[in-house]
Amino acid sequence: MRTAHSVDFFRDIALFQDLQEDQLQKLAQISSFEKFSKFQYIYSNGSKSDKLYFLKKGVVKIGNTADDGREVIKAMIHPKSLFGELSLMGQERRNNFARAMNSEVECVCFYIRDLEQFMIDHPVIQNRILKFVGQRLMHMERKVESLVLQDARTRIIEFIKDNAIKRGRKVGFETLFKHCLTQQDIANITGTSRQTVTSVLNDLKKSNQIYFNRRSILVRDLEKFG
Repeated sequence: MRTAHSVDFFRDIALFQDLQEDQLQKLAQISSFEKFSKFQYIYSNGSKSDKLYFLKKGVVKIGNTADDGREVIKAMIHPKSLFGELSLMGQERRNNFARAMNSEVECVCFYIRDLEQFMIDHPVIQNRILKFVGQRLMHMERKVESLVLQDARTRIIEFIKDNAIKRGRKVGFETLFKHCLTQQDIANITGTSRQTVTSVLNDLKKSNQIYFNRRSILVRDLEKFG
């Protein structure tokens, strides 16, 4: 990625808002551009944890593989967000994987040693990144709680509602969000089975709360949904 393009990208990232042009140029100088084909691993469980990534294009899933071979998806990363953040917390080896979904992925990445020096020179960025990491850890804690306290149907409904709120767009009184997930992916995210996801989606469709196809879900009335 050329420096000018890097600067434009960083200027659009909330964490780097208010930085001066020379500071954005410095970020661009210590960053690099990486491209991954669909389904390619960006990093694997056990690999060296020495980089932080900002997603420029595509969708990345963060997850692990259970002992019985099932995939557990911990998070879905969308453009302009960062991942691999535990490398900033002293993690030496990855405890999960990051993998491109069903399209090409482009990332801007930093070696941790370079980003740490930048954060020392710019404490406001250090505080913003640490706050972001804290928020993500709290989100993961809430997800664990939902797996313990909520039934499968509720978890699937909350998944749909959360995505509709965060990434959906209004279509009249309805809310549409597009995705690249299979029903098995949704099961892996919500800690359910593919059969349960299929059953819940069909029930919601039958009751006219949603309409769905392979790449999108339309929520009829978000305020009454569920």
